[in-house]
Amino acid sequence: MRTPRLTELPPATDTWLEVDVVNQCLVHWQGARPLAEWAVSTALAGTGQQEGSGCTPLGWHYVRAAIGDGLPQGTVFRGRRPTGERYSPELAEAHPRRDWILTRIIWLCGLERGFNRGGEVDSQRRYIYLHGTPPDQPMGVPRSHGCIRLSAPSLLQVFSLATPGTPVWLHD
Repeated sequence: MRTPRLTELPPATDTWLEVDVVNQCLVHWQGARPLAEWAVSTALAGTGQQEGSGCTPLGWHYVRAAIGDGLPQGTVFRGRRPTGERYSPELAEAHPRRDWILTRIIWLCGLERGFNRGGEVDSQRRYIYLHGTPPDQPMGVPRSHGCIRLSAPSLLQVFSLATPGTPVWLHD
């Protein structure tokens, strides 16, 4: 995995991802060409960099880790580890307050020191992910606790593109 340099972004020919918080969408780019788009759900609290804010951070990031390859759709994660559970309405009823992290995790790391990397604004230490959410959760509307939520089918498509090192731009 090669960490992208800010001076190289956006990439002229390589794959990168854009998360548009205003339009609640994620776009897959190949250089200057958009190839696909998916609806997302970002933070209910809006955008912001501060640890503990519950906000979605902005700026350039890269995929630090892609977790869950080969696991069944609906796999439940806690602390980036599969719990052995698979999401179901019955499981949701038994744990009504759980913030579900399902199917896959794409863990982001900030690239901009003092803005989304280091200190109290570090996206990686804030555990900012692209991750799956229950099927009854709406996409296209802010509802998360800071992460970027996707439906399982969308997440599986994005996961196949977002290998470690892939640049990700979050903006409003």
